[in-house]
Amino acid sequence: MHRPGLPIFPLLLVSASLAGCATSALELAPEQPDRSWQPVTKESGEIVSRKPLPSARPSDYTLPANSALATIAPPAALDPAHAYTLPELIDLAESANPLTRIAWNDARNAALAAGIAKSSYLPQISAAALGGYQNGHGSVSTGNLGSLNTNSSTHGGVGVLSLQWLLFDFGERAGIIDAAEQTSIAANIAFTAVHQRIIHDVSVAFYRYQAARTRAGTVQQAMENADAVLAAAKSRFQRGIGTVVEVAQATQNRAQTNLAMVQAQGAETDAYLALVTAIGISPLSKPRIAAMPVRPLSPALHGSIEQIVESAIARRPDVLGAYAVERANQARVKAAEAEFLPKVFLSAFTSYASGGSSITAIPSVGQQAPTVNLNGNRYGASVFLGVTMPIYDGGLRSAVLAQARNDADSASTKLTRAKEESVRQIVVSQSALETSLAAYEAAKALAEAAQTTYDAAFAAYRKGVGTVTEANLAQNQLLLAQNASADAYSGALSAAAGLALATGAVGGAPDVGGWSGR
Repeated sequence: MHRPGLPIFPLLLVSASLAGCATSALELAPEQPDRSWQPVTKESGEIVSRKPLPSARPSDYTLPANSALATIAPPAALDPAHAYTLPELIDLAESANPLTRIAWNDARNAALAAGIAKSSYLPQISAAALGGYQNGHGSVSTGNLGSLNTNSSTHGGVGVLSLQWLLFDFGERAGIIDAAEQTSIAANIAFTAVHQRIIHDVSVAFYRYQAARTRAGTVQQAMENADAVLAAAKSRFQRGIGTVVEVAQATQNRAQTNLAMVQAQGAETDAYLALVTAIGISPLSKPRIAAMPVRPLSPALHGSIEQIVESAIARRPDVLGAYAVERANQARVKAAEAEFLPKVFLSAFTSYASGGSSITAIPSVGQQAPTVNLNGNRYGASVFLGVTMPIYDGGLRSAVLAQARNDADSASTKLTRAKEESVRQIVVSQSALETSLAAYEAAKALAEAAQTTYDAAFAAYRKGVGTVTEANLAQNQLLLAQNASADAYSGALSAAAGLALATGAVGGAPDVGGWSGR
């Protein structure tokens, strides 16, 4: 039963108006699904959370430009006169690629989490202080004595220092710390895996760029050969022993070679940009890339697949990381089991309180003086040693333990899967390497034979015993063979880098006929 005159209706009205505030935020969203959103912006172009403007152009879906974002990362500080080798590009990538910093921060956060878990072994000490002031005034009619006025004020403060220390918990904290440390190990392994991936990506991009550069060089040589054939055709025509058809065929061949040159130059530019992207520096950077000398591929690239798998499966980052995750989940199971057991704790606190009270009564009443002042303080300390035992929690601990066991089982399955996947990747990479080495040997032999064929066909044509068709065909076949040789060499090196990544040897393998981890 409420007091008569209490303004219930206004309170209900205010409550109803406040309830509508949540749904009124819909005005911040676009008005219609088929109309563009025109946001309100500051002078800088930054979008603010306001009701959108009416759409003047319903089909305009461009957003306002924020001037604060109109900046780009400066190009990397590079020596324009220096030609960077592959190891130098890898070092640049490891310091400039943002993925390494992200992985580093993740590893540091995991390490901090382990430190936070270890802090649970230490006591928790806290201090609290409370101060207050109270003032009051009263007036009482005393009949013949007249009106009695009383003023009172009270002030004081309380300080408390407390200590909480969990002494024994049957291994719950140990399990949590072990899980945090294993998680930190997994984060460190992931950090190393990021570096290995960057080394691999930069190496492969470097080899592809070198192949594209080589193709551009062979097309340039093919252009010179096409010019030589065209010059020979014109010379024969001027001497009356050639035909217009021969000149036309040689001209067509030169035009076709020129098209191949344009395409090769475009491919070289694309490969260069891909290399810069793999390094992780600004696309506006223009590092000079050192030429890669062609060296015989080392026989060390060949090896028994069984030996490779046995030595590599135990050092792959994904296998090591899965093992650390499995250990972490097993530790979480122990921590969840300890939740069913009692805990022994120590609790202590000390406090100090002080204050004063002042009461003034006018006029004085009986023996009471007109003014009374009271001051005092009190302090105390307590220490408790206790045991807490969970009895019933509605199945919460059982559910947490079941989840931990499920996670541990999944982690073990993932470790097994990681081993199987690593074997598959190693076998595939080894097979790709063997195929690439065989392809390179075949392409190199083809290029040598094509060079001999072209030299003979061109010499025969100049002497009048061959045809321009044979010379053009030999020149085109030579271009294809030389490009195939360049691609096969790059493919073999890329396959070697892929095998090194699959075996976890990136970053530590010695130089193997053109490929080096670092």
